[in-house]
Amino acid sequence: MALSLKPGTRVFSSVDSTELIVVKVPADPIELTIGGAPAVLSAAEKNDAVAPATSNGGTAIGKRYTNAAATVELLCTKPGPGMPAIDGEALELKAAKPLPASD
Repeated sequence: MALSLKPGTRVFSSVDSTELIVVKVPADPIELTIGGAPAVLSAAEKNDAVAPATSNGGTAIGKRYTNAAATVELLCTKPGPGMPAIDGEALELKAAKPLPASD
């Protein structure tokens, strides 16, 4: 199920406790999954009967996740075992920007 998202939208995993906020997203609808199941826009739509697909230790609170092209960025507000993915491509932890050298 493709979702049309905009910055500031909250997304929830339908199979675990993971919650994310959209920071950056393209205008086109995207296929967002968390823990191998489609993401939902409401906590009421969760289905705890399905076990999440875990990988890389799950999400960490306060961390940002992005795709290789940097067109999507999500901020984790509640950690969980499921990892977010766009069109089947798992999102990676965004690296911190290096601080400028002070001479």
